[in-house]
Amino acid sequence: MTQHREPGTNPQGRWERRVERWLWNSRYLVMLAVIPSLLGALVLFVIGTLDILTLAIDAAAYYLVGGTVDIHDTLVPSVVLAVDIYLVAIVLLIFGLGVYRLFVSPIEQAEDHAPHHPFNVDSFDELKDKIARVVILAVIIEFFRAVVDIRFQTPLEAIYLALSVLALAGALYLMSKTHRG
Repeated sequence: MTQHREPGTNPQGRWERRVERWLWNSRYLVMLAVIPSLLGALVLFVIGTLDILTLAIDAAAYYLVGGTVDIHDTLVPSVVLAVDIYLVAIVLLIFGLGVYRLFVSPIEQAEDHAPHHPFNVDSFDELKDKIARVVILAVIIEFFRAVVDIRFQTPLEAIYLALSVLALAGALYLMSKTHRG
């Protein structure tokens, strides 16, 4: 005959509850990824902003004061680099806030005011998808930055560039089709 015990009186039940509580609270370990991600995003936003401000000062000096350094060769690549830095910062934000939302707790302000905000993710796959889209955009911007400095030696190199641009356009098209679906 089996003896029935009240909940909480079984030593194995108490042990099991302690282990489960510890396991449940271990979700806070993700904060070791969340906090550095947000700090990294802050640092990158500051760096990108300082880069843009430096470009604005250099452009003002060139046109208003008659600076001696020609900004035309470095202006576009520098702006593209700053945009790339901002995109990486956005990836870190999406990652940090998405991981927090998925593993620790929903962010009430985001839930109340903007339920379809990019930081509101409902699954790990959705988080990966959002990060992948921004990373792909960053790679395209990096490609554009590399292309700005290209000097063609042969017509074949121009064809390779055109094929690369076509491949990127195709990737963007397919990405937009999957996003709509």
